[in-house]
This record gives sequence, C-alpha cells and structure tokens, in this order.
Amino acid sequence: MLSFEDKIALIEENFPELDMHEVSLGRLNFHFEESVQDKKIVVYHLHPNGNGFVYGGHLPQSVKNEKGYVNIRDYEAEELIALIQESMEFLSKKHGWQQPKKDRSDDEERKEEHWYSHSHEEIRLVGEDGMWFIFDEDDALEAAFETYAEAEGYLKEADFKKKK
Repeated sequence: MLSFEDKIALIEENFPELDMHEVSLGRLNFHFEESVQDKKIVVYHLHPNGNGFVYGGHLPQSVKNEKGYVNIRDYEAEELIALIQESMEFLSKKHGWQQPKKDRSDDEERKEEHWYSHSHEEIRLVGEDGMWFIFDEDDALEAAFETYAEAEGYLKEADFKKKK
C-alpha cells in the first residue's frame, strides 16, 4: 500500500493539472479545473492514514460509493495513475446526456422508464441518442449503457422492478 506521502508525490508528479486543496482533518482534495462537467474533484479526502477516493464516473455503480468515488486505500502506483487518468479523461468530455440534440423534438428518440426497489427508491432509465442512462433520485447519473438489455440487466441484478 502506498503511503499518504507516496500518493501525494505520485499525483503531483503525474498530474500537474490537478490543484491540491487542504480540507479538514489533514485531508487533501485534488481539483481538475479544466473539467467540462460539474464535477471538479478527482481525488477526494486523501487522508494521512493513506485512505482516499478517486472519482469514478466512468465506472459501474458496483465499484464506487454513492457519491461516485472509488476507495484507493490499497491501490498500487500503476493502478492509481490509471484510475486518475481515466477519471480526468471522463471529466474532459461532454457526454450525450449533458447536451440534448437541438434538431429534434423533445419526444423524438427519447424514452424514459421509472424503476423502483423494495425500499421504495425510485430511479429513472432514460434512452437517448442511442444510449441508456440510469439516474438516481437526485438526478445524478449512476450508470450508462449502450443497449437497453444491458441497462435492464443491471437494474434487475440490483433488485429493481419496472414501474407499470
């Protein structure tokens, strides 16, 4: 496991475009100001004990927490560099769900379904521009899929049912 100091050095050496910000309890955040998305924090709450998180918006929900971050406590150098690079690449691009097409009516090519869990959590499955997007109750993107079948399988595996 990399130490706190090792992780800071690795981030500073490999990602000069990330700005370090001190937060409470000795923790650090690293911001990516060139992000074209609302999310700017790539490394979140890097703690002196070596724990910390990296934004994983590009990853399936099953490997990240409810805020969209992946725990990096036990990551090796190569894994951490790859994860941060992927995160920054994801944050550098506009995605289809952020820029609706202007040359079509709102109803054209857009489909929406509501799914719910046993604990009454409701999420939306939205088909648009050839992709399927899952949004949580706060309208945060949870996952994206290329086919309806993939999205449906993901929801069923997570014990969600389609609202009729």
